[in-house]
Amino acid sequence: MNQALTARHPRTRPIAVGHLRAFDAVARHLNFRAAAEELSLTQSAVSRQIQALEDEVGAALFLRHTRAVELTSAGTQLLRASGSALERIDAAVRQIRQSAGRKSVAVTTWASFASMWLIPRLEAFQRDHPDIDIRIDASDVPVDLATADVDLALRYAVPQSVGPTAIRLFGEQLTPVASPWLLREHPIRAVDDLAHVTLIEAGDAHRTRHLEWLTWQRWIDEQMARTRPAALPPAVGKSRVRNPGARNRLTPKRWLYFNYAHQIVQATLTGQGVALARLPLVAESLASGDLVEPLPHTRLDSPLVYWLMPAPRSLQRPEVKAFCDWLLAQAALTRKAIGDEPDPDTVDALD
Repeated sequence: MNQALTARHPRTRPIAVGHLRAFDAVARHLNFRAAAEELSLTQSAVSRQIQALEDEVGAALFLRHTRAVELTSAGTQLLRASGSALERIDAAVRQIRQSAGRKSVAVTTWASFASMWLIPRLEAFQRDHPDIDIRIDASDVPVDLATADVDLALRYAVPQSVGPTAIRLFGEQLTPVASPWLLREHPIRAVDDLAHVTLIEAGDAHRTRHLEWLTWQRWIDEQMARTRPAALPPAVGKSRVRNPGARNRLTPKRWLYFNYAHQIVQATLTGQGVALARLPLVAESLASGDLVEPLPHTRLDSPLVYWLMPAPRSLQRPEVKAFCDWLLAQAALTRKAIGDEPDPDTVDALD
């Protein structure tokens, strides 16, 4: 048989996987009878499956001795690959079987919102709904809720860019925040005091039209507009802002840039600088005193809004409806904490 196998031209098409289970059992036991007992098959049935697999592979997988079986080099190579593959398949099947019939809600949102707003509140929902599993996909990649394997999306966008079924959670204000001990060393009582500290900013905010609202320069421009015709104090100086024609410029002690809001807040909590924070995402830290808002009168309204976007097909499921209702209740608490009073026509309740 071995000579016949090696004399054939090697096959190029993928093998059928049906006989790999028999191969795995024989390779582990090195015994056809023991493998047959494990698989609840006859010994001859297992032997036929191995022969068919060897024909597919184009090489002998076992050396048959009178009272023993030995893997060939080809069999050893195949076992290294098939053994781990079958283990992964079995693990996935066990997980699917365990989750089959369980209630679950799949949520897509972006990483900073998940870590700063959603996850800290989830324990309360899980305590009240222990039979509902939550799966969070932290990504800001747009998804088609009509076809994607998610039940709802939590997004951050201007009102003009969302569909009519989007539900407003809360709006946003931007405000300088710092750690209490940084402020003890560098008190900030006016805008010009910011020239003596490190300012923390989103590194990619200048690349996107609406995220320009998250920049310190936009905030400085707004403060100037509020106080015209008075000018900013000389300490404000010149800035590195990319628009060379801007009249209002800021040169702090240094700049510190991050890509994600949760990184910005983490650096601020550890006293590395002053951040222009999104108020809904730091409301808890301000309430606890971990962060301080040194210039509360300088809050800047942002055009960006936080939205709940349920998948229409998913709202028929009670667990999704329960999670959406809980989200809306949590959003109401956030609106109260930040003093957000939206247009009633933009805040929906689920039917």
